Parts: sequence; structure tokens; C-alpha cells
Amino acid sequence: MKNIFKNLFISTVFLSLVACSDFLEYEPKGVLSSENVSTPSNAESLVIAAYAGIGNDEMIGPLTSMWVYGSVRSDDAYKGGGGRSDVDVIDRYEQYNLTIPDMGDQMAPRTWTNYYKAISRANFALRVINDIPEEDYADKTIRQAELKFLRAHSHFMLKLLFKKIPIITEELSQEEIAQVTNDVPNDELWDRIAEDFLFAYNNLPQSQDEVGRANKNAAAAYLAKLRLYQAYEQDEQHQVVNINRTRLEEVIAYADEVQGSLEPDFGNNYLHGFDNGPESIWAVQFSINDGTVVSRVSYVTGLNSPHGTDLYGCCGFHLASQNMVNAFKTNSQGLPELDGFNSQSIFNVIASGGVAPLAEGLTIDPRLDHTVGIPGRPFKYRNDLRSSGDMVYNFSWARDPGVYGYFGNMKEQQAPDCSCYVKEGPFIGTSKNIDFIRYADVLLFKAEALIQLDRWNEALPIINQIRARAAQSTERPIAAGASDIYNVSTYESFPNKEFAWKALKFERRLEFAMEGHRFFDLVRWGEAAQVLNSYLDTEKQRRDFLSNARFTAGRDEYYPIPQREIDFTRGVYKQNHGY
Repeated sequence: MKNIFKNLFISTVFLSLVACSDFLEYEPKGVLSSENVSTPSNAESLVIAAYAGIGNDEMIGPLTSMWVYGSVRSDDAYKGGGGRSDVDVIDRYEQYNLTIPDMGDQMAPRTWTNYYKAISRANFALRVINDIPEEDYADKTIRQAELKFLRAHSHFMLKLLFKKIPIITEELSQEEIAQVTNDVPNDELWDRIAEDFLFAYNNLPQSQDEVGRANKNAAAAYLAKLRLYQAYEQDEQHQVVNINRTRLEEVIAYADEVQGSLEPDFGNNYLHGFDNGPESIWAVQFSINDGTVVSRVSYVTGLNSPHGTDLYGCCGFHLASQNMVNAFKTNSQGLPELDGFNSQSIFNVIASGGVAPLAEGLTIDPRLDHTVGIPGRPFKYRNDLRSSGDMVYNFSWARDPGVYGYFGNMKEQQAPDCSCYVKEGPFIGTSKNIDFIRYADVLLFKAEALIQLDRWNEALPIINQIRARAAQSTERPIAAGASDIYNVSTYESFPNKEFAWKALKFERRLEFAMEGHRFFDLVRWGEAAQVLNSYLDTEKQRRDFLSNARFTAGRDEYYPIPQREIDFTRGVYKQNHGY
């Protein structure tokens, strides 16, 4: 399944790749250079090393999981951990306190550097491959397309985080790179990134024999995603000023080309053993017991496992917000409460023994029990891990309930007896893939575009397809014999565009809760300030640590360009508005 990444380790060791102090000077170092690697076999190793670059993230410079940037920064989750001072840079992000562009080498500035290192790997490989004659390298065009796909992915993620970014390509010299500006019109930046995805789309096969390689299917999905973001045109203050209908039509066209299907059970997406299934369109690949010293497991969520049990160990970060938990409430018709869902907390006060009974008369969407660790309910579908204890989520697993409450995260966790699981000191790593785009995403991209084009009746069966899968996802032990609390049905109709729009936004939240999409969705829609300040007005009455939090429109939609990068380029890079 993951042979490409077993080969990757051999290649990476062979190339002796190391990091440099600044991305502008970064290229793979060691016994090989661009002058002596221009053979097809060595080029293949460089391509694999470029794939490694997109998964070379870490707890304090994430590239794959957006739990800090897209989940904690939204209304989905709290930072968690041992109080506000524990990894306090994330607390500042959660409070929207980012007025200082120079924030050291943790989180956003480190992510900036890590993405540009990944881009440098792709560019280095492209420079080598571009010089190899086609007659000597049968897969030359395909490998170029893969590398441009990887480069576009990194540029895309950087743009979501920082908006104004320099586009670095392989034909630029070091001197030219130092003069590349980030002060480019927003629409032009999107088009520059799209050029690489279009090259991939036009030159990659629909599928590849080696799982994990980019293909035309993934390129089509990414073009649908990019054009959707591009359709919401922003001014310099990050406010949406127009929705481009031509771009929305492109979203539909590309989405229609994506081949895939939903997993029959929602929980399959978050379990080892289901990697690269029918719903996974584009994912970073991880591996374990692959013949290397430490294996290629992911530690990006290593801080986030339950804290109060020796089954895991550390550190209780990324905890579900009360607001997000309440969003899973359903009405008597089995539909979400699009308005007023947050007026009543979904669970009663914790009872003795650490059980959180559902408030009387309420029903819920079962996706809640696939997403959140809830006291008294099986964790990761297990209640029989060992004779001396079990996997029922307990109140004691909450590290600092007085600050952050007692709800945990479950999607990103695996059971401790999983063959995918590694414990390195107190930190947890797994070989479970992380999906960047899954088929549910593509379906909702299309539904969103249809609604914005006033074709909301065509969006109805798409959203219902997502909801029907949710209704069927109750077979695993998720609520310990309390399946009667689940009540999910499909919509009979959308009476108007406004209702359809609310339903679409709500469905995205339920489907991708705590997966790191939420903040970026709100910014795309131009609703971040309104939604997040409304969230804070209520949530700070539940959680004192949010008492001074406030989202500032025209600033907090994006992170500041790291000051060290502006200084390094002697002012060639321009700072984002508001900083």
C-alpha cells in the first residue's frame, strides 16, 4: 500500500537531505548536487524526497493537520493542554492576539519555513529533471507534473494561512528568488498556483500504480477547491466584495470529473486500515516498521491524546468546544437546528462516575460520537482494551477541565494497541494517513457552488447524500447501547437559497468538525468576524479564559508575514493588512 514511502526512506538517506537556516538558500545537501544527479534513477529519488517534504511536519511547525490554524482558531475547539501558558503561542492564536509579526520560531513562522523547504525540494527535482532528455526518461512529464502538483499544494496551503506569499519556481536563480515579491493582486496569486495544478491535471494519469502519488483525479479535486476559494473575491482588508460566477462554474466542472465514493461508515475515514480508500482523494502517506530506524509516522498531533490515562500519556490539547458539540443536536425531524442550536447545552452536568448523559428529550447526529471524546462513552470504538481498565472516555482524562471543560478529540486518535501506534516519550505518533481532500469535500464544493449560482435544488441530493451516510454510521460501539439517541434524516426540500446556504454551511461544519477546515471556510465566506465574535460572546460566559478574546476584521483572517522574512528580503515582502 505504501511502497512509495518505503522507498522514500532509502532515497532520503541516500540524498542526506538536511535543513538550512533559511528557505531561500535551502536545497538538498550531501554527496549529490544538481550537477551530478541528472540520471533517471537519481531523479526518481529526488521526486520521492519531494513527496517526503509535504509530510515533514512537526508539533510546532505543522504542515498536514491544521488543528491549530483551522480548528482552535475557529469555533470548533479550544487549545487545551495544561492551562493557557502551556504552548502559549497557540493561546495567542485562540485569543486572536497576533498584533506582533515577530513570533519566534514556533507555529506559523515555522510552518512558513517548512512549506518553503518542501517547495525547494520540488524545485530542485524539477531543475534536475528538466535537463534530462525525454528519450532517456520515459516518465519525465509525469514526474514533472507530480512535482508541480506538490509545489502547488504547498503554495495553496501557504496562501490559506498568509494570503500574501511569494511564488517560488524552479527557473529562478538565487538572486531572482530574493527579489520575488509577495505584493501581488489576490486573483493573480490564485492563478499562479492554479498553473501548476493545471499542468498536473493535463499530464497525470487518472490513477497511478503506486499508491500515494498524485494523479489527475487529485488535480481535478484541488482545482475545484482552488477555484472555489478564488470565487470569493477579497479586497485588501480581506473582506469578500464579489462572488465570481465563472469560477463557480469551474468548481462544478472539475468536481464532476473527480472519481470517488463515500466510505459506507463515516468512522472509516479516521481508522487505521482504511487508508487510501474510496473517499481519500489526496492524502499524505505515513508508514511504520518500514525498515528504517524510526519509521515515518506522524507526530503532528502528538500533543493531543487524552492526558489522564496511561493508555496514552500526554498532553490533552485540541479539545472540542461546547458550541461545536451543541451543533450536533437534531430536531424531531432529524435535521440540524440551523438557528438556535447553541441555546441549550447538549449534555447535562457531569454526573458521578464521569458520565455525561444527554439532556432529556434531545437527539443527536451520530457524527458527534465519531468526533468527540465524551465521558461515559466508548473511545475510538473500544471498551475492552485491557482487563485492568477500558477505553471508556472518563472525566479524569480531561487535563484541565476547570479551564477547557471535559470534551476530547477522537478523529485524530488511534487505539493504543493499533499496529500503527508509536509512543515516543510522552508523545504519540501513528502511521495513519492524513487526508487533505476526501470525496465528501468534493461533493460539498460542488453543492456550495450550485447554491451560490442559485441552483440550490441541484445541491439538495448532494447534501442529502452526506446526511444519509451519517445516518448509517451507527454500527460501531459509539454510544454503548444508546443508539436511540440518534436521529438523522435528509431534507425533503430547500424552500429558498437562504435556507440552502445555511444547510450547506452547517453540513460542512458537522462533516469536517475538528479536521482543521472550519476557520478557512469562515474566511472564504467572508463571515469570520461575525461568526467568531458571536461565538465568543456566548462561549466566554462558559469559559473564562476567553474573556478578552476578540476577532478583528481586516486583520485576523490571516497570519502576519513573519517579520524575519521581511527583514531578510530587505522589505521586498509586504506585511498583511492590520499588522
